[in-house]
Amino acid sequence: MNNQLLLTVVSAIFISGIAGYLGTLMLSRKMSVASGPLSHLALPGVSLAIIFGFSMFLGAFPFVLIGAILIWILEKNTKLPMENLAAIIFAFGMGLGLLLLPIGEAEEALVGNIDQITFLETLAVLILSVIVLFLTRLSYRKIIMLNINEDLALTENVNINLHNLLYLFCIAIAISLSVYLVGGFITVALFAIPAAVAKNMSRNLFEYKLLAIISGVFSAVTGIFIACFLGLPIGPIIIIVNVVLFLISVFFKKFRL
Repeated sequence: MNNQLLLTVVSAIFISGIAGYLGTLMLSRKMSVASGPLSHLALPGVSLAIIFGFSMFLGAFPFVLIGAILIWILEKNTKLPMENLAAIIFAFGMGLGLLLLPIGEAEEALVGNIDQITFLETLAVLILSVIVLFLTRLSYRKIIMLNINEDLALTENVNINLHNLLYLFCIAIAISLSVYLVGGFITVALFAIPAAVAKNMSRNLFEYKLLAIISGVFSAVTGIFIACFLGLPIGPIIIIVNVVLFLISVFFKKFRL
């Protein structure tokens, strides 16, 4: 295994792992819909990164973070459904992204550039992934409590606004890292599909979280090697492998029942 392939695989393992882990909360909160528009909001930042030649993460993160904070503020003050707020963010991200996207270099923005990731970018992926994992684990049970009953969470002195903001912050980091792997259009799949696979195959919360991480990592690593063997873009192959795993999990669930 050459050095570039090693960096690609290591980065993919961490990115897909935290995406799968966060996806378990997003599925339970019916917030998978929010990650799609936020990922499209990364597109303007990715376009700027391509134009000026800097890291895709540094381009995407400010836009995604601002979008996450806007969703938090608007949800808190307007009480609009998440779907409505996500649609607004989606429209803005798509419009600005398509306006800035260099047509001649669109492929990198659409399918990612994980096969070109540098050592420093890989190191940043590792550090940020560990931070997201720590913060998510710290708030996991409190967020689950919020999903069940906000009034119950209040009686337990859970700071709802703080944990919602922290949760969206983790999503912003994970989406910004995911653009390396699958580009700015389909990052939602890295969160939603492993969580769906895990839900079909798990029997308790521990298995649910663990299987989501394993499913995401397996799809990413397998997709990388298949793409390298066939000479195809890595991002779309990873998504296809994810979908195949989901279909297998559907049959597994059916026959287990």
